[in-house]
Amino acid sequence: MLDRDGAQLFSGLINELSRKSLEEIVSGRPRKAGVRLFDDPRLAGWIARQSPLAQLAYALLGEKAQPVRAILFDKTPASNWALGWHQDRTIAVRERADMDGFDNWTIKAGTMHVEPPFARLEAMITMRVHLDDVGMDNGPLLVALGSHQVGRIEEDAIAGEVAARATLACLARAGDVWIYKTAVLHASEASHRPYSRRVLQIDFSADELPGDLEWAGIG
Repeated sequence: MLDRDGAQLFSGLINELSRKSLEEIVSGRPRKAGVRLFDDPRLAGWIARQSPLAQLAYALLGEKAQPVRAILFDKTPASNWALGWHQDRTIAVRERADMDGFDNWTIKAGTMHVEPPFARLEAMITMRVHLDDVGMDNGPLLVALGSHQVGRIEEDAIAGEVAARATLACLARAGDVWIYKTAVLHASEASHRPYSRRVLQIDFSADELPGDLEWAGIG
């Protein structure tokens, strides 16, 4: 399903004990659209080789798979938001090092980001670990099925691409993990009935970056 559709649900992958441990790690973070988690050894330890999350990454990407970026999302009555249809285009790196094919440098939440050759994004996966239930009324992730197979989609072609495809709402229970191909078209509506909707989103890659470029990583 992941290769065909670009997204797949792994129900109950994170048990209650592991989920509670993750909740302790992310507690106290600002509750807003996206909080980038960087240099957190506790989080890096949680995503360890023995965890089901890491084992799944190895199964999908090979033994060189590593977490390269983590973002915490939470929709609440005080912080409700929507995100239009788009492809993820940037990666997080330790510092700027100019390389051919790496363009559009930006700093997001104090972390350097760059747009790499799109093939590198096509080789990545993104995992979404759900700490709370997500229903249709609370702004679930939406995915345009199969859109990861058509390469980089120009902005003015995105609406047509979405209209031509079936879309999937990624509903979840606490402890579920959705995986999507990082290159897939996705979106999220604002919550119609906001309640806590904490999702830890982790990008994985098995690629090494060229030259002096280094992944920002997790810990």
